[in-house]
Amino acid sequence: EAQLVESGGGLVQTGGSLRLSCIASGFTFDDYAFSWFRQGPGKEREMVSCIMTSDGSTYYAQSVKGRFTISTDNAKNTVYLQMNGLKPEDTAVYYCGAELDYCSGYGWGGLDYWGEGTLVTVSS
Repeated sequence: EAQLVESGGGLVQTGGSLRLSCIASGFTFDDYAFSWFRQGPGKEREMVSCIMTSDGSTYYAQSVKGRFTISTDNAKNTVYLQMNGLKPEDTAVYYCGAELDYCSGYGWGGLDYWGEGTLVTVSS
């Protein structure tokens, strides 16, 4: 059974850092691209970042570019999201997602698998 499990969320002050982790199981990690999505209170879900395991290409939403870094450890079947310079508007539930082959840009509907999410709260 395919599964994605996120961890690393928590409460942090403005300007602080967190690293989210997503452990994948039940499918071939190297065949997939991985994304982080988030949904803040009263907001629509949005894609934050995507990484292609095939060549390491990465994509970022403009709102997080220069502050967040997505990476993978293929040996551990794990995807990370390093978040620096956190702002109150980054407060959200962060979800890990996987789609076959590449970052399609189709958003949440293009995912093959997704996790339950981890809550990040940034206090002002």
